Amino acid sequence: MQSNVGGPDKIARIVIGALLTGLAITGVIGAWGWIGILPLATGLLNFCPAYRLLGISTCKLKK
Repeated sequence: MQSNVGGPDKIARIVIGALLTGLAITGVIGAWGWIGILPLATGLLNFCPAYRLLGISTCKLKK
């Protein structure tokens, strides 16, 4: 897997994913909060399968 998530995109995914998952754990927003696992995982792994299918990358190019 080549990294395709970086910069502000990565930070946003981790923050939003952690927030949604935390709210689901506490029961504030119910089962829909578990969808936060997806952005959390893609932010932590630096890889988004949807970005790969669409040919998108927010990582800076390494020389």
